Amino acid sequence: MRAKDAARLSTVRLLLAGIKQREVDERIELDDAQVLSVIEKMIKQRRESIAQFEKASRNDLADVEKAEIQVLTGYMPAQMSDADIQEEVQSAIAGTGASGVKDMGKVMAALKGKLAGKADMGKVSALVKAKLSG
Repeated sequence: MRAKDAARLSTVRLLLAGIKQREVDERIELDDAQVLSVIEKMIKQRRESIAQFEKASRNDLADVEKAEIQVLTGYMPAQMSDADIQEEVQSAIAGTGASGVKDMGKVMAALKGKLAGKADMGKVSALVKAKLSG
């Protein structure tokens, strides 16, 4: 507030409201992992909005959403490198004994706990599918 950064303040208030809303809805106090899932959900919503705004040639609104993603990303843990993600995928496939795409659910369940907040689960899912089908 003191820095007069209105965009950042607005985004932080949205985040706090999202966390509070989930706490009220579920009548619980969120732990760190659940807060990270709220942040991930907000980032995903903004990415979807950016795609829609750019499709409609509303770059002004897309820029606002991109700025919000930058602020929200600052509250996420450091992202894993592609090599580390591939290593985790390989170990999860070996650990679950997955042999084909039909076992993708088991592999993703094993990875979700390890990679939540540290990697884009959409990319992880695509990588798992490629490894299991190839």
